[in-house]
Amino acid sequence: MVRLVLPNPGLEDRIPSLGQLESIETEEASSRPKWDNKAQYMLTCVGFCVGLGNVWRFPYLCQSHGGGAFMIPFLILLVLEGIPLLHLEFAIGQRLRKGSVGVWSSIHPALKGVGVASMFVSFMVGLYYNTIIAWVMWYFFNSFQDPLPWSECPINANQTGYVEECARSSSVDYFWYRETLNISTSISESGSIQWWILLCLTCAWSVLYVCTIRGIETTGKAVYITSTLPYVVLTIFLIRGLTLKGLHFQTCDMNTFLSEGVEGTGLAFIVFTEAITKMPVSPLWSVLFFIMLFCLGLSSMFGNMEGVVVPLQDLKIIPKKWPKELLTGLICLGTYLLAFIFTLNSGQYWLSLLDSYAGSIPLLIIAFCEMFAVVYVYGVDRFNRDIEFMIGHKPNIFWQVTWRVVSPLLMLVIFLFFFVVKVNEELVYSVWNPAYEEFPKSEKVKYPGWVYAVVVVVAGVPCLVIPGFAIYKLLRNRCQKPGDRHGLVSGLSTASINGDLKS
Repeated sequence: MVRLVLPNPGLEDRIPSLGQLESIETEEASSRPKWDNKAQYMLTCVGFCVGLGNVWRFPYLCQSHGGGAFMIPFLILLVLEGIPLLHLEFAIGQRLRKGSVGVWSSIHPALKGVGVASMFVSFMVGLYYNTIIAWVMWYFFNSFQDPLPWSECPINANQTGYVEECARSSSVDYFWYRETLNISTSISESGSIQWWILLCLTCAWSVLYVCTIRGIETTGKAVYITSTLPYVVLTIFLIRGLTLKGLHFQTCDMNTFLSEGVEGTGLAFIVFTEAITKMPVSPLWSVLFFIMLFCLGLSSMFGNMEGVVVPLQDLKIIPKKWPKELLTGLICLGTYLLAFIFTLNSGQYWLSLLDSYAGSIPLLIIAFCEMFAVVYVYGVDRFNRDIEFMIGHKPNIFWQVTWRVVSPLLMLVIFLFFFVVKVNEELVYSVWNPAYEEFPKSEKVKYPGWVYAVVVVVAGVPCLVIPGFAIYKLLRNRCQKPGDRHGLVSGLSTASINGDLKS
């Protein structure tokens, strides 16, 4: 086994000992909000891990990258990278009893940027994620009609036939691109705010705020519905699909949808909605489907909000006297105002841009830094003893091999390949353009030059925060006198531990 551990002076002073950990646990038992039971905690974790992406993005990515063959590398990486990282994050957080910023700065002050980067990613993802929930709410409100409004094309102004754009495409395409998004033909053509989307966005952020300000007292109970109802609905759909005559779903040609440029949102709001129109009592199935999507999205947003609120509290840039309700409200309000960009005619293009870059490469780099920090800065042997203290036995050989070698190496290889491919790749996006000669296929066009600056901000800033904090700490330590540096570190470390014992 690899036993390399980098020098890390002062670590023992920055983290509570195992004996202190027991004292912290005892003192926090009466004052800290707690889950009512283990089921609430597990359902919350499931709700955060399983979200809208599993319905509207993963099937598209799976089909466009080989179909069933895609599942082979996916499952391999899930076992060798995803699950080990999840276990590591849960364990180190429980051991150090801190948020995403506090954990990594306790391991080493230079690693504070890892927690800040995680906060940025949670903010970026939450910025557009709740817009998808707003779209879901719009479709949900329109589901209480028979027939469904996207089941038929509207009649033109002359009452002589269908609206041309709808007749040339389909009723579900027209309802999505024109009635819902009123989409422009370029990301540069912002247009105006679509009031119906703005109202749904307001509802989405209001529901999230009300559920979040009461902490786990509310979210812990909400997950009983948000984390379980989707599986009930999926089971109902599965039973319904299996009982269809001829099992027609087996002959669905997904290549048709791929060639027409259906992206993740198109899969949820075009493909699935068209399938619903073919079912008897289609409004009922539509209501169930969009309730399922709403629950999946809301339970994931609980975690995203905590991923922003808790780090801001750890950074101590917010006055301590500010209650969490006020901080959460300000974050929700600020993010809601920024999300106005998704209510414009070009909103879909902006959302696709953020979805492609906000949660891809930054998460990969953060995950690599987290695993490297625990194994080679904190020390995997110390980490093993911590886990043994918490659960009664050390991690087995599988966790040792993945944490020490396999998972970090896989993430490094994936990052290098991703970087090489993306650097040489021209940025294009799909445009809904009725004037396109191959309409209703989506037109592939180049992004304007200024979009590259947006990509740098969205994907680059979270990545650069990590080395940025490390360089800042290095320069700050170099500028301090040795005696002052030692006294300052010792004093802050002791004060931090004492504060944790009293809080």
